[in-house]
Amino acid sequence: MHPAFSVIFFTTASGAGYGLLALLGALAALGILPDNRLFGFIAMALSIGLITAGLLSSTLHLGHPERAWRAFTQWRSSWLSREGVFSILTYVPAAFLGVAWVFFGKIDGWVAIAGVLAAIGAIVTVSTTAMIYASLKPIAQWSSHYTLPAYLLFAAMTGALLLNALLLPFGYELPAIGILAALFVAVAWAWKTATWLHNATLAMPAKASATGLSGGEVRIVEWPHTEENYLLKEMGYRVARKHAESLRVIVHVFAFALPLILSALTVLLSGWVPALLAVLAVLSAIPGMLSERWLFFAEAKHTVSLYYR
Repeated sequence: MHPAFSVIFFTTASGAGYGLLALLGALAALGILPDNRLFGFIAMALSIGLITAGLLSSTLHLGHPERAWRAFTQWRSSWLSREGVFSILTYVPAAFLGVAWVFFGKIDGWVAIAGVLAAIGAIVTVSTTAMIYASLKPIAQWSSHYTLPAYLLFAAMTGALLLNALLLPFGYELPAIGILAALFVAVAWAWKTATWLHNATLAMPAKASATGLSGGEVRIVEWPHTEENYLLKEMGYRVARKHAESLRVIVHVFAFALPLILSALTVLLSGWVPALLAVLAVLSAIPGMLSERWLFFAEAKHTVSLYYR
């Protein structure tokens, strides 16, 4: 599939934003996070900002962005529509949490309920985004049991890294958050590695099975057209093996290895160093996750490409 940057940015930014929001809502409700108003403002602004920027960027990939509102009407049958509905609904408890935290320094009582609802909304929204791709049976790399957990793990991982990088500069040393971030990174790394191993075993179906024809060899009699069209550009995209291998190294190092080591060190060290390492972990994860998202789209092979072989 053609890796459009708008969609890559959307899945990366909104995933991190929803992951951060889920952690903020859940941990605030448990009384683990500080009720500091400035911290609450920066944390909520970063979370909502990433979510909003990601959602807005997703409309750039549409042929007619002005018609995006119509997607909300198909929630009974479309995962894309459900994603839109839940993304809007999640803003409501998130707004309650943010206002109470920033203006009143309050994160308990009814505000805790808003935090839990915001966390649930964030998790459900990320799940609907994942199901947009997991439900596409013509793309074997997406239509598997690896896709949904991967989206949730990446959101939790990037959200935890962001939260750790916010807490430490404010002087709040919560080793549990650093441990949680390192744990999420380790699990996400293992899951992504397993995904790549699984995808390596996949093969394009035969033309006979793809077309539903049987009883002999199926072959193309005439080429469908003489020039490149939308299908070739969007669904017949090919990435060079060496290029993919280089990007995988970047993903392993910057998305997982460095954030894992840096997050673990924030727990073991003291002073101003952990705050710096937490920020570096986030800065490392950014190019790593963008590369991972690029590969997620570029390495996907749509069955329709059989028509052009």
